[in-house]
Amino acid sequence: MARFGLCLLRHVSSLPSSVGVPPLIGTCCRHHRVVFTGPLLRYQITSPGHSCQHGRGVSAAVGRHGRDLSGPEERLLNKLYEGLVGGQRASLAESITLVETQHPGKKQLAQVLLQRVLAYRREQESRNGGKPVAFRVGLSGPPGAGKSSFIEVVGKMLTGRGHKVAVLTVDPSSCTTGGSLMGDKTRMTELSRDMNAFIRPSPTSGTLGGVTRTTNEAIVLCEGAGYDLVLVETVGVGQSEFAVADMVDMFVLLIPPAGGDELQGIKRGIIERADLVVVTKSDEDLVVPARRIQAEYTSALKLLRRQSKSWNPKVVRASSHTFEGIPEVWAKMESYQDAMLSSGELQGRRTAQQKIWMWTLIQESVLCHFQNHPSVREALPRLEERVTKGVISPGLAADLLLKAFSSSSSSSSS
Repeated sequence: MARFGLCLLRHVSSLPSSVGVPPLIGTCCRHHRVVFTGPLLRYQITSPGHSCQHGRGVSAAVGRHGRDLSGPEERLLNKLYEGLVGGQRASLAESITLVETQHPGKKQLAQVLLQRVLAYRREQESRNGGKPVAFRVGLSGPPGAGKSSFIEVVGKMLTGRGHKVAVLTVDPSSCTTGGSLMGDKTRMTELSRDMNAFIRPSPTSGTLGGVTRTTNEAIVLCEGAGYDLVLVETVGVGQSEFAVADMVDMFVLLIPPAGGDELQGIKRGIIERADLVVVTKSDEDLVVPARRIQAEYTSALKLLRRQSKSWNPKVVRASSHTFEGIPEVWAKMESYQDAMLSSGELQGRRTAQQKIWMWTLIQESVLCHFQNHPSVREALPRLEERVTKGVISPGLAADLLLKAFSSSSSSSSS
């Protein structure tokens, strides 16, 4: 799969200008057959005379070697899909596990399942006047900001109002063992028992910020399962904020009313991405510091460039312990959603995000292909040693590796 990224780019670039890339068109979930034919995957209708409103076929890049899905694989996909759209939490959990796998064959199955869910979601959105059927909210903040407590209180309030809430949390993985504590689910004990809520803790698996391709795909699966609010919690303040902001409709920054100069501790870029700032733990002795922090952030946001023409970022106070301010926080979120939907900015943001993630995945795939290239792997240890000894600069080493890669690739293609 890693090598396929570059292979796909070469294949598409070599096509004549008159040949277009096939669009991703959904298919019926029950009357179809999946055929792997070289670099393209196609869904085919197998029921004679069956008319499917989702479209006639799907074309998507999946791999170099073609194969048909086996009977057990088709039965597994049908079971997962029907259970997922039926709102079964076990099917949703199993589907997310499938998209998180690193097994090449199962990755292909995951993409087939995602195409079905995307087709189902597009049908729902068309019935909803072209508007998204779910609201995606990213939540982040420094450790100790009370993110888990805030999510549990908000989640319980919303499930009580008839919403279905999905929470995707990310736990930092150990660099040594690869494991993680999965502490978020143990902290959200009340919400985890709610049948209208779904909590999925996932390890970062070494990914910067813990926000990966599978996080984005898990959002799609949660929406397909009928969850109308998807909350994505990141590891903490850092690069992850920029990643999660590119996959959600609204980015919320949680700040604790701790002592010190908080504005110096938060990067300007993160504040600029925030659509809403919530000062947490605003209760008892922390009410006065919380009001001071609220005033500081309100002033700071006025100096920053607006991201949206329809919304000015707000700063509010809330307490997960006393529940004070929690309904007001949700009211601000609803106001944001209404304003962005009315102006069309929310739909435009989602369109831009899809392009961003496509190119992010291409970059990851091409980098992996570069690292695993025989010429690069052969030259890398020697160049790394010379760089560490100060014999050559890192820039020269990079140029030599790129030259080895491009020379070998050119000779093999010719």
